[in-house]
Amino acid sequence: MAFLECFYPDEYLDSVYEIDFKDLYEKGYRGVIFDIDNTLVPHGVPADRRSMELFRRLREIGFESMLLSNNKEPRVKMFNDAVHSRYIYKAGKPSTKNYVRAMELMGTDAGTTMFVGDQLFTDVWGAKKAGIRAWLVKPIHPKEEIQIVLKRRLEWIVLFFYRRSRGRYTKMR
Repeated sequence: MAFLECFYPDEYLDSVYEIDFKDLYEKGYRGVIFDIDNTLVPHGVPADRRSMELFRRLREIGFESMLLSNNKEPRVKMFNDAVHSRYIYKAGKPSTKNYVRAMELMGTDAGTTMFVGDQLFTDVWGAKKAGIRAWLVKPIHPKEEIQIVLKRRLEWIVLFFYRRSRGRYTKMR
């Protein structure tokens, strides 16, 4: 189904925490844009030790980072206060405007920037429209707001065709 390909991630992994950022830096990536909820931590949860360590390690490697969230500022700021990145709240994903703004703030471009998120129709689609490579990760926690639960049903359809196009018939959890 070719019309669904605009939603296909470039990479699809179980978790953000299994990405080899050192290898990606060696391949020329310099900026990482992250969604927060259900990508780095469960929805609404503060930064945990694992997420704080990830951002510390990214700085150590040499990456610029940015949090790009459709949430309001109090939620994004609370998370950011612990991980010490930069952030854009109420980002309006999948609009490309703030993906481009994030790259400007990091001093990167589409060729040196990657995006990591858990939703196809906001995170991945927006990144792809902005020309950024998109890593989709499985949601950390199954408890989500109703509008996200409804979108997940549609995502399953897209992911079925995505996996089929790549010869992967693994079942979503």
